[in-house]
Amino acid sequence: MAQPSGTFAVNDMVGVREDLTDVIYSISPIDTPFLSMAAQTEATNVTHEWQIMELTAAATNYVIEGDDATTDAGVATVRRSNQTNISDKVARVTGTARSVKAAGRGDEMDYQMLIKGKELKRDIETVLLANQAKVTGDDTTARKTAGVSSWIATNADKASDGSNPTGDGSDARTNGTQRAFTEDQVKTVLQLIAEQGGNPSVLMTGTFNRQIASTFVAGKTVMQKAEDDKLHATFSVYESDFGQLKLVFNRFQPSRTAFILDMDMWAVAFLKGRNMLTTPLAKTGDTDRSQILAEYALEARNQKASGVIADLTTS
Repeated sequence: MAQPSGTFAVNDMVGVREDLTDVIYSISPIDTPFLSMAAQTEATNVTHEWQIMELTAAATNYVIEGDDATTDAGVATVRRSNQTNISDKVARVTGTARSVKAAGRGDEMDYQMLIKGKELKRDIETVLLANQAKVTGDDTTARKTAGVSSWIATNADKASDGSNPTGDGSDARTNGTQRAFTEDQVKTVLQLIAEQGGNPSVLMTGTFNRQIASTFVAGKTVMQKAEDDKLHATFSVYESDFGQLKLVFNRFQPSRTAFILDMDMWAVAFLKGRNMLTTPLAKTGDTDRSQILAEYALEARNQKASGVIADLTTS
């Protein structure tokens, strides 16, 4: 079959307007669970410091009636520190690009800065969870904040050829031979945390090991719905012998690691005035440049309240 002779069709037309919607679709994830759940505080120096303390070990305590009181040794605090880390994104757009009419956005610079802000937030999440020791930095070396992986040392389940960090952010964890993620590993670490006095609320994994966590059966995994005026979220909860753990997957954490976190003991300290700071940069021609940056440090309030399962397979 063919068109009747003389039929004028779309392919013969000149000047057909393009069909371009005013919506831009993106599949790139922007959720940052750790950054969203951690407390936010303020840093006032590039070396951010805080103090931790522990009670003396519990003991049998018997006192003779009427005996003179014996003085107990005082408990000193321990000073901990981390370095602030600068992360930034810079957008550059020509004057022409800002003037033409584009689909799905108005000013191209505004749009690019919106995108850069989302990218920067993902970068911050990656830095906070990285197996990275703190670096003081100098004129040629960037400061680096020690990530969660380099703090947790006390409550760990790892491969025999791996090693734990010191626990003060000064060194990173040494990776060992990867092995499968199991429920027994979770139970082991939960017991260690409980003995230290921690009350973890989150089991955070990469995408592959989140699927493994769904198969755990000794601690029943149930679906719960959390609601408030603005948020409707459904999540899985692992019912352990030591309380409930919300199962969270995080695309930006080390995929070979599962974190069991007491989120009350983690915070992000932003240097004053430098939390997602936007600054127009100097013009050098017919372009506009803007920088968005954050300067921040991870505050590990007490690493003994959390735990880690390291050296896991990821496929």
